Amino acid sequence: MGSSMASDELLEPELLEPELLEHGLLEHGLPEHALRVARTYSAAADHYALGSLSFWNRFGAGTVSRLPLQPGQSVLDLCCGAGASAIPAARAVGPGGHVLGIDLAEPLLEQASAKAAAERLPNIEFRRGNAISTGLPAASFDAVVCVFGVFFAPDMAGFAAEMWRLVRPGGVLAITTWGPGLFEPANAIFWESVRGLAPSLYKSFNPWDEITTPEALAALYARDLTSPARFWDVVLGSGYRATVDALDQDQQDVLREDVLTKLSSRSISTLRTDVVFGRAIRRTE
Repeated sequence: MGSSMASDELLEPELLEPELLEHGLLEHGLPEHALRVARTYSAAADHYALGSLSFWNRFGAGTVSRLPLQPGQSVLDLCCGAGASAIPAARAVGPGGHVLGIDLAEPLLEQASAKAAAERLPNIEFRRGNAISTGLPAASFDAVVCVFGVFFAPDMAGFAAEMWRLVRPGGVLAITTWGPGLFEPANAIFWESVRGLAPSLYKSFNPWDEITTPEALAALYARDLTSPARFWDVVLGSGYRATVDALDQDQQDVLREDVLTKLSSRSISTLRTDVVFGRAIRRTE
C-alpha cells in the first residue's frame, strides 16, 4: 500500500537519543524486532551499490514517479535506506521543497547522505530514528513514502495508520512492498538449502511474505542475473542477510555453494522482482 503527507515547514522531530554501539545502531529503547532489522541492513549495506541490487533504486524511483509531487512540497521517507526514493523525491520537489529520510541503519544513511551530496541536493536530510514512532506532528507532509519497509513493523496496520496521521489534507501516502514471487526461482532454492543446514533458520526472517497476495500484485519484473553467482550479491544485500549471518562461516560457504550449484544446474539466469505499488490521497475536506 502507499501514502504521502505534506508540510509547509521544516520539522525538528524529537528522536531517540540512544547509545551508539557497533555499526552505529540505535540500541537503547528499541524493541528486538527493530534491532534485528537495523543489524541486518547495516550488514547488508556493503552490497547495496552492486549492479545486481539496482532494484532498490529502480523501485524507489518508481514509487516516487507515481506521486503527484510539486516543487516546494515536503516529503517524509520512512525506512529510507540508502536514499532510493528520498533522492528522486528531492529532485521532484526542487530547492524550495524539503525531504526528510529516516532509517535505523547508519551505514545506509551514510550512503544516502553521500549520494545527496554528490548530486548537490541541499533540500534533503537524513536522520537515524525509528520509523514507526517518529514523534512528528500530524498532517505535516505533502507526501509520506515507505518503500520495502512496512512489513518490518510488528503491527503493520498500526504503522500504516501512523503514516496516514502524518498526511496533510490533499497529501498522499505511498507504500511499496514486494509481490508474491520475489526472487524466484532462486528464493525457493535458498530457503531449502538453509533448511538443510539449520532448520531453525528456515524462513525465520522473511516478513515481506506477510503482505503479499496475487490479487494485490501491481507489477512483475524480471531481473537479469548474467550468472547465478550474482544472486549471492542479492542474498547479502537484502533481508536474506539476517539468515546468512546467523550461520557460521563454514555453513555460509556450504549454503552459497549449494544454492549457486543448483541455480547453475537448472540454468536459472533471471529472477522475479515482484512489487506492489499503492497510494492513498487524503481528502481536503
